[in-house]
Amino acid sequence: MTTLLTGIIIGISIAAPVGPIGILCIRKTLAHGRAYGLAAGLGAAVADALYGCIAAFGFTIVTRFLVSYSNWIHLIGALFLLYLAYSTFRAPVRDQMENEPYKLGVMKIFGTTLLLTLTNPLTIISFIGIFAGMNITSSSESSFMLVLGVFAGSAFWWLALCSVVSLFKRTISVKSMKWINALSGLILLSFGMYIIV
Repeated sequence: MTTLLTGIIIGISIAAPVGPIGILCIRKTLAHGRAYGLAAGLGAAVADALYGCIAAFGFTIVTRFLVSYSNWIHLIGALFLLYLAYSTFRAPVRDQMENEPYKLGVMKIFGTTLLLTLTNPLTIISFIGIFAGMNITSSSESSFMLVLGVFAGSAFWWLALCSVVSLFKRTISVKSMKWINALSGLILLSFGMYIIV
């Protein structure tokens, strides 16, 4: 239970800093509701858990590949961010998914944030450092508990964030939503340009 709790704390710590995923989560919650925001967060949580598994269970071939080609993977992530920034700038204030099946829209944003998070190989380096510092070996049961805790902590953070943001959804006017879209697009554009530079 101690290892699980440690994993939950690590998961929250990794998810909490405001970055591209946080911006997408907040904007999707305001634009379409808590389900879309949570789907965005869960995509990131699954990606964190996948990287945690690679670090915990000693998949050295995968780790070496990700580290060796980290610059190219980062470039893909940066281009993806630029595309998201462009889409956000052009996003209509009305429900974008009104002509799209609800479940399909949720799965689309889940896949978007999953892929976006996976294009940050530095995450796996962070996990390797954390696991080495805690002296957790790939054969121990605590590896599984730690990864499970990371996912649970990350998922809890995104659920809490979406729940808080959704409380303000009804108070957001059409004009304010336009400004939120513009600001979100600008932030995503800045992240993408920063990675490229």
